[in-house]
Amino acid sequence: MTEKKTQMRRFRLVRSEDASGVSGTGAVADGVQFANGFCALTWKSEFASVAIYHSIDVLEKIHGHEGRTAVEWIDE
Repeated sequence: MTEKKTQMRRFRLVRSEDASGVSGTGAVADGVQFANGFCALTWKSEFASVAIYHSIDVLEKIHGHEGRTAVEWIDE
């Protein structure tokens, strides 16, 4: 079992290049990492949606686009 975090942390996804042509560039999504490590993410684009991920690592593997998207933590 993974170690639990002590609190929730907010983050945003910042995209330097839009590989898909859908989400745009800049701050494209807002998210929160819960104390148990799970993450919720909502997109700011015209195609807004909400998704849940097992961890920030999984989220980055799916949406990182080979380094073109970075997680920017709002809360330390």
